[in-house]
Amino acid sequence: MQLGRATKLAVVMIAILAIGLTAIKPLLGSLELGLDLKGGVQVTLQAIEKPGERITGEQMKQLQAVIRERVDQLGIAEPRIQTAGEDRLIVELAGLEDPEAAVELIGKTAMLEFKKADGTVILQGNQLKDARAGHDPRDNKPVINLEFNDEGAKAFAEATTEAARYADTDDPRNRIAIFLDGQLISNPGVSEPIPNGMAVISGGFEDFDEAANLAALLRGGALPVETEVIAKQTVGPSLGMESLDKSKMAGVVGLAAIALFLLGVYRVPGVIANLSLIIYAVIVIAALYFLNAVLTLPGIAGLLLSVGVAVDANIIIFERVKDELRNGKTVRAAVESGFKRAFLTIVDANVTTLIVAAILYYLGSGPIRGFAVTLTIGIAASMFTAITLTRWMLRLTIGSGLFNSNKYFGVRG
Repeated sequence: MQLGRATKLAVVMIAILAIGLTAIKPLLGSLELGLDLKGGVQVTLQAIEKPGERITGEQMKQLQAVIRERVDQLGIAEPRIQTAGEDRLIVELAGLEDPEAAVELIGKTAMLEFKKADGTVILQGNQLKDARAGHDPRDNKPVINLEFNDEGAKAFAEATTEAARYADTDDPRNRIAIFLDGQLISNPGVSEPIPNGMAVISGGFEDFDEAANLAALLRGGALPVETEVIAKQTVGPSLGMESLDKSKMAGVVGLAAIALFLLGVYRVPGVIANLSLIIYAVIVIAALYFLNAVLTLPGIAGLLLSVGVAVDANIIIFERVKDELRNGKTVRAAVESGFKRAFLTIVDANVTTLIVAAILYYLGSGPIRGFAVTLTIGIAASMFTAITLTRWMLRLTIGSGLFNSNKYFGVRG
């Protein structure tokens, strides 16, 4: 027995166990949960065609971008927004306390227009630079403070200069009407020109939150096409947590069964495989964490499937090693030959699975893509742990001189 290598082997095993005990649970807890686990709402928006016009792919991209900007402005974490077909958009918002309010805000067109008394449009929402909720210093009521870009500021200055000529009169030309989605929300009079590109929307807000939400919509911009909500599915957090608890239980039971199987059939290599699986789990979960991945039920399915792939790679290797031992080779020679013979089989199996995952990612959307991503990460991690880490640890084990008998590898004689 070589004491130095035996000590090194013991240190490595203890280190792996320590990493597993200290890293896996915090990493899992830091992953953001998806709609199906955390609860929330899934909304399908249908783009409405105007007479004589067709919805274009470019309009759908713009619609997706505006909805994403709105969701970001509302402070909703990790939304999933993807197109479906040629004229639909699916929006998934997890962890909402008031999903109905969010749906109402998302579905609004938010077309802002400033008009003269004769109906002439002075400027529109696309000429806004910023919109922020605040309070009127005179009565502390909620208002929205608007700031226009250079083009909008110039147009507003010209319009207010003209309107100010009729100040202190009942002439309708003194007023500039503010419309949102075709509805009049404010019609203030103008006492003097406003050259600084600033305006205020006041009146009609029940509370500050309503003003803040409208300001968020205006910052996000108007929808490029009119939409309607054609489907809405609400998932309660209790249902989501129940699914998560069941997934955790299935994972624990499955992993325990795998660990016992490896130990019972392969003995010492089984111990090493279980240690490799710990590192595999840390790598996969850490990768998901750094990618800001959202954990969903399909994603969990992908993780568990990739665990099976990782175990399968170890089984292929260990069966090859056992074959070599039965043919009379020494333990050291059997391990080297077993890995060499198993390498191409493992690569071939994993590459074909990666191709399938790539197809799922390219053709799928939402949860299907999540499944493909977790499966891909798992396969990459399993190849590293099976081909590199397991091999290195087996060599270290053999070098220690403690387990050089065939019986430690599940082979009699």
